[in-house]
Amino acid sequence: MSHDQHPADIQREFEANQANGNVGSILVSETDRLRVWHIVLPAGERLPVHKHVLNYFWTALSVGKSRSHHMNGQVNEHEYSVGETKHFEYGPGEFMMHDLENIGDTELRFVTVEMKDGENEPLEVN
Repeated sequence: MSHDQHPADIQREFEANQANGNVGSILVSETDRLRVWHIVLPAGERLPVHKHVLNYFWTALSVGKSRSHHMNGQVNEHEYSVGETKHFEYGPGEFMMHDLENIGDTELRFVTVEMKDGENEPLEVN
């Protein structure tokens, strides 16, 4: 499977966002060692396709439900509980691309922390 299994607008995002390092809604802090992001998604909103290359973790600050389209063509749905945390690690050249859509009826809120001391160079953010 690949991202060309997704709707045309999402396919275009995968093509256009190959270097999109904005893994959250708001970059709230950055040092030479890490980046701290907040994600705030009202019901029905999406965080566009972005690329993870750094080791990171997220923690859910609210309950809710999401859908993510992944580069490999998979679509995953997930229900979050407050405090739920998930860690990710990437070796040299490894990455993950996906979007995040709030398909629930509550605002989704997360904190995401990227570690800049891993195997890959950080992507540009804006």
